[in-house]
Amino acid sequence: MKFKHTLTVAAALAAAICASAEPFKVIAPLSPDDDGAMARLVNYDTGATIDSVLVSDQAAVFTGEIDEPVLARVAIEGSRQPVFILESGTISFKRDGSGAFGTMLNDELRKIGDSLGEITVQYRQAQTEAQAAAAYTKYMATLDSATKANADNALGYFLFLNGDASQMKAAELEALLAANPSFGKYERAKKILAMAKTREATQEGGKFIDFEVTYDGKTSKLSDHVGKGHYTLVDFWASWCNPCIRQTVVLKDIYNKYKDKGLEVLGVAVWDKPEDTKRAIKEHDLPWECIIDAQTIPTDLYGISGIPCIILFGPDGTILSRDKQDDALRADVDKYLSEKK
Repeated sequence: MKFKHTLTVAAALAAAICASAEPFKVIAPLSPDDDGAMARLVNYDTGATIDSVLVSDQAAVFTGEIDEPVLARVAIEGSRQPVFILESGTISFKRDGSGAFGTMLNDELRKIGDSLGEITVQYRQAQTEAQAAAAYTKYMATLDSATKANADNALGYFLFLNGDASQMKAAELEALLAANPSFGKYERAKKILAMAKTREATQEGGKFIDFEVTYDGKTSKLSDHVGKGHYTLVDFWASWCNPCIRQTVVLKDIYNKYKDKGLEVLGVAVWDKPEDTKRAIKEHDLPWECIIDAQTIPTDLYGISGIPCIILFGPDGTILSRDKQDDALRADVDKYLSEKK
């Protein structure tokens, strides 16, 4: 697999970015059931609606002008299409969801995606740890090279978001943004940095940060459960998250083992629809209390970028364990509860 940015491509990308407002046309294929529904063209970075149209003949067609390329996606009644680069020209999509095509940056993105896809196959087919490690190194090097080559445009920012930025330490992320200052202007980049800082402030040894959620006329606080003189295992989860559901088996084992020995288990449903949360609680027979419809309130405070995120709080609210699952989680709970007098 070979991937090189030529001077010609770089010059063309620069020309596209510096151009004045130019027309765009986005043709997004949808299903027959979507006809008559309202579709929105949304700025992926800010969440702002750029345009809205009624779906007709199984497609949403947006037209307008754009000053510079931005990341965007089409949203319809809670359903969101893949992210693409909104730029001048006619942008189309295949119904298989393989991405946008027809314009320069989107075509370049598809090429990079194909290259990374080939390396991903090599990683999955690796027969040894050395082969897997080599494929991973190759993947990250290819991603890093493409990101640097497009550091001044929306394509580079898209690659930045799809790298390991969300898992970096705050100092590492600050260094990366300093080296690529154009990324720092984006809202998602600012949020990723803020989350890195809050994640580091809420690691093991730190104290809990309180929050409250009001749902169906009832206000629930984390402090209603944490810092009350007993151990509390808090599971930040969502009904659609398969790894979250798999961890409920582990949590049930822990709950049954220690519920009469001073341990409380609390669920906090994030990024989920309340009706879906309640259905999952019933379907999986979760016996502990759950704070419903928390959305991004706790994930922003604790710098949670992926779920499940399971945190063990001590009797005084000190964080004793974070981001552990399966046997590692069992071991941490055993460590503290088995020592409890």
